[in-house]
Order: sequence, then structure tokens, then C-alpha cells
Amino acid sequence: MERLGYYNGTFGPLDEMTVPMNDRVCWFGDGVYDAQPCRNYHIFALDEHVDRFFRSAAALKIEIPVTKDELKDLLNSLVQKMDTGDLFLYYQVTRGTGPRKHFFIDAPANLWVTITPAGKYDGITPIKLITTEDTRFFHCNVKTLNLIPSVMAAQKAEEAGCAEAVFYRPGERVTEGAHSNIHILKNGTLYTAPTDNLILPGIARAHLLRACEALGIPVKEEAFHLSDLFDADEIIVTSSSQLCRHACEVDGKPAGCKAPELYSKIQTYLIDEFERETR
Repeated sequence: MERLGYYNGTFGPLDEMTVPMNDRVCWFGDGVYDAQPCRNYHIFALDEHVDRFFRSAAALKIEIPVTKDELKDLLNSLVQKMDTGDLFLYYQVTRGTGPRKHFFIDAPANLWVTITPAGKYDGITPIKLITTEDTRFFHCNVKTLNLIPSVMAAQKAEEAGCAEAVFYRPGERVTEGAHSNIHILKNGTLYTAPTDNLILPGIARAHLLRACEALGIPVKEEAFHLSDLFDADEIIVTSSSQLCRHACEVDGKPAGCKAPELYSKIQTYLIDEFERETR
């Protein structure tokens, strides 16, 4: 199968799948999700993503209808049905199906999965960024389905010919990207926003921090600001779909790309890890 969809035990070609209109995702975006890459039919960082998925669901008091091990077994079995082993997995759980009422309903949660061919990854070519005010709510640490601010920011970046939009809060504190985590290198040290309620604790972010530890690169988990972003030696963008990229431009001005050897060292470590774990 080239593109697969799964819904509560039923699966088939993604374009042929249907879901009930009364699924609360349609009314409220009432659910959480996670996503990750797969190579050679080996799902990368499966335990870490599934653990975060369950944490997100617990934060919204959604009871996932399978155990962690059952979900991992399901994902591994669905991957084997695909034409290629180089894939991108997305899965979400919604609160259930029932009449439109804002308060919780007494119904089992719905489990969705989609599996599609993986896009091309290139962590070498520098990308362009734009900045935009972070107008999202204060539960950014929960991977909910309420993504309208991220959608609007991503469209703003697309229209500007940029790969990502960088969010900042009042006081110009940089939080994260529309669909990524943002980090900077300065004087040989990696700075990354703390994992408070203003950012998603990215799995790729965690792998970046472990890479820096292995490589002897100091890490500071503390807030940084737009002025720091523009003054950085390197601006690093991490996500599950694009493990590690760096930026050369922000808001149309040159930025980053001043420590290519150090960035290459980090990026090579992460790619080697990915290829080793999915060999």
C-alpha cells in the first residue's frame, strides 16, 4: 500500500477512509497527536514518541483505547503493509464520538493512524526563517490538534519563501517554530528554550541535546530572545520530519551559518544515529 489510513480497527487506502462527522475532532479538535519517521521498516524513536503521545492524552484526560505496547505493535504491523519502508507515521486520539457538547462525553476514544511515504530530508542546505508573534494558548507543551495559529504562521512563511516561522512572546522571547523546535549556537554553546508550557518538548530536540552531550558541546536550557537569534553563530531547527537543519536568513536578513564545522559535526552525529537505529 502506498498511503494507509487506520480508524478504530479498520484500515485501507488513505484516500478511501472515512470518519463519523460526530467525532469530536470535527467540532473541537478535541484530541492529541504524535508523528515520527520510519526507515527500512524500522520506526525511529518509537518508545519516546509513544510515551509523549500518552502524556499528551493524559493532560487532556483522554484515555487511549490501547496500551503503549499494543500501540507499538499496531504501528509496526501497519508499517509492514506499505510498499516502501521509508515512511512518515502520524497518529492521533480523539475524545470520542457523540453529539456536539462542550463538556466531555461518555464514549470510547477514537484512534487514527496515517502512514505516507517519507519526504526528502536535507539537513545540509541552509533554510530561511521569518519571525511572528506567538499568539497561541499556554498549553504548547501538549501536542493537541488545535493548530490554527501554527497553520497561519506556516502559511506566512510559505508566502515569504521561507521554510519555517519562528514564534516569539512579549518581550521577544523566542519559543519555537510553527512545527519545530528552535535552538542557537553561540561561542560553542547550544542554547535551547526550557521545556515549560510554552514549547513542545520535541523528540528531535531531545536527540539534539544528547548529541551535544556526546560531542562535548555545552548546553544551556534557558530562554533566549530575537536579538540572540539574529546574533547567533548558528540557528538550528529540529523536528521529527526534518531531524536537523540550519538557517542562513531571518526576516530577510543574513543570520547564522557562521560555524559550519560545528553544525556539520552535530548534524552528522544525528544522521548517523538515525541510520544506525533504522538499519
